[in-house]
Amino acid sequence: MVVRSITNLVRLNLPGLILIAVIFSVLYCGSSRALAQESPYIVTYDHYLEEPGSLEVEYFSTFGTQRGGNDSHAFWTELEYGVTAWWTTELYLDGQTTFHDSTVFTGFRLENRFRLLQREHVVNPVFYVEYEQISGADKILKEIEGHDVESDFAESNATSRKEHKHELELKLLLSSTFKGWNVAVNPLVTKNLLPSEPWEFGYAIGASRPLTLNASPNRCNFCLENFVAGVEMYGGLGDTQSPGLHETSHYLAPVLAWNLPSDWSFRLSSGFGLNDNSHRLLLRWGVSREFSGFGEMVRGWFGGRP
Repeated sequence: MVVRSITNLVRLNLPGLILIAVIFSVLYCGSSRALAQESPYIVTYDHYLEEPGSLEVEYFSTFGTQRGGNDSHAFWTELEYGVTAWWTTELYLDGQTTFHDSTVFTGFRLENRFRLLQREHVVNPVFYVEYEQISGADKILKEIEGHDVESDFAESNATSRKEHKHELELKLLLSSTFKGWNVAVNPLVTKNLLPSEPWEFGYAIGASRPLTLNASPNRCNFCLENFVAGVEMYGGLGDTQSPGLHETSHYLAPVLAWNLPSDWSFRLSSGFGLNDNSHRLLLRWGVSREFSGFGEMVRGWFGGRP
């Protein structure tokens, strides 16, 4: 089943072509800026925010197997901007293709992260708030919450897109870095903004480290310090009406980031379901590019001062 499903990835149409174009751009484009290390996590957040005035453009995909339905390829674009040293804001645009069904736009998300302590501490807390306006057809699975289970995603797009969600999501991002290791814990609560809907709970935890802490004296793409490896685990914890692990899904995912000196980064994650309520496989990958000084450049266009 999994082998047959992975072969369907060749039918990614436009998103696949975009990804191929980006890869070729990486091979032929360069930059003189220093390398910025990106976390390998795709679901978990650490405490590092975007540099003030910098814009990061990201493209991510999630390929998910589906028992009792058609496999899917969900994709999203992120625009992440560093407003200040303690505030990063982000816009998501989501879509998905369900094989043997259709391709649909599923909505948008507005995310803000606020660093609560100015300096580095043993544990660094960041407050996360997100507003989501998405349809029931959304399948990016950026977080798992409440009683989300695999069977929820088996409906056709024509049926699931009729459901409209307006959700508020809150997280406390707790992160610590010591001797190259990063450990992050993200408890979350989310609420569909309807009076009758309960608060839902979930979590994500991760640990990662560069393959080496010794920097190469020469600029290179394949030096070990450019690679950050780790693992993350995420899942739901029920809701206010039925808290706990009953009818919840959970995933364990090895993760890897490759940070190029040209400010491009690639991420790869293979998420494996840990119980019968989970998708068997969530294969995720992404590419991002940071543009330093973007805010200053925009102010210059409109005659503003740096």
